Amino acid sequence: MAGMTSSARPLLNRRLAEFGTTIFAEMSALALRTGAINLGQGFPDTDGPEEIREAAVRALREGRGNQYPPGPGVPELRTAIAAHQQRRYGLSYDPDAEVLVTAGATEAIAAALLALVEPGDEVVALEPYYDSYAACIAMAGGTRVPVTLRPDGGAFRLDLDELRAAVTPRTRLLLVNTPHNPTGTVLTRAELTAIAELAVERNLLVVTDEVYEHLVYDEAEHVPLATLPGMRGRTVTIGSAGKTFSFTGWKVGWVTAAPELVTAVRSAKQFLTYVASGPFQYAVAEALALPDAYFEAFRRDMQTKRDILAAGLAEAGFEVYGTAGTYFVTTDIRPLGETDGFAFCRSLPERAGVVAIPNAVFYDHREAGAPFVRFAFCKRTGVLEEAAARLKALAM
Repeated sequence: MAGMTSSARPLLNRRLAEFGTTIFAEMSALALRTGAINLGQGFPDTDGPEEIREAAVRALREGRGNQYPPGPGVPELRTAIAAHQQRRYGLSYDPDAEVLVTAGATEAIAAALLALVEPGDEVVALEPYYDSYAACIAMAGGTRVPVTLRPDGGAFRLDLDELRAAVTPRTRLLLVNTPHNPTGTVLTRAELTAIAELAVERNLLVVTDEVYEHLVYDEAEHVPLATLPGMRGRTVTIGSAGKTFSFTGWKVGWVTAAPELVTAVRSAKQFLTYVASGPFQYAVAEALALPDAYFEAFRRDMQTKRDILAAGLAEAGFEVYGTAGTYFVTTDIRPLGETDGFAFCRSLPERAGVVAIPNAVFYDHREAGAPFVRFAFCKRTGVLEEAAARLKALAM
């Protein structure tokens, strides 16, 4: 072993050398060590609907999914996903040829990029981006090209001219996330139409991460990119049960796309987890068939929680950007006399008993994200009220 570690060649693949332990692991460990309220990592502190949890128990007891499920996913779930897309958005997918179940959206992203990107291909992604995007592009041998969302009028906005300028002859695909983590931006129909026109004009593939599709607030509208002209055959749409049903540990995600795209993604996915989450797939099939009242009540509850946390952050002295979707609020720490999000987040548990995430980890251009900090509001109301009370210490 000594000979191995002394080798001139590093042990870690150089494509992954820039990626250390995720910031989520670091900040969650800090929350445990200090007893701080963890508003960093985006997972709920309560479980989802009891009838869906019982559906998983029932599947376990009846022996459904306890052995390897089918590679594409159990038929009941694939049918439920197709029905959901049809009912919500008028998108028609063949459950057998155009739906693929994955180990959460993270595997769906990885499999899509590994399948569709060759070494040297450029992938244009909206910055800040979910941290696995960069790692998956690197593992595929691609080159990431960030297009930065910037504050404008109290929210983060996409510059469509900058997006167009980022596309070169080497661009293979666009990686789009809406509703957008971490900024809370929801791309408008006009913005998505412009993206679709660019993709058609330049013959680009699009991978679109829509895991927060049911969490849009106020006047915002979630528009699946695949519904727009010319996009049905070139878009890989990624969804997930974790964010919608508050069972993030079940790791059930999916891909919907044209048959040739699903076949490509499945070719990569089969050598990652192969299959996962057998009994939970049956439960998620039932969850997707819940009445619209469930989705609306869930959305209203999260909007109320957003308002509680946003008001507390504003009272503490942060500049708070509008959150039109997801369950995150992005803030600017400069009104507090701070400029370094990393240092601020590492000191916040001791100063105020709260954990947050520095947005700079989601940027290639770290300086562009330096003053921004993300808080999660997918927690119990009492926890958010306590966090808001603790954060008032910063304003003193």
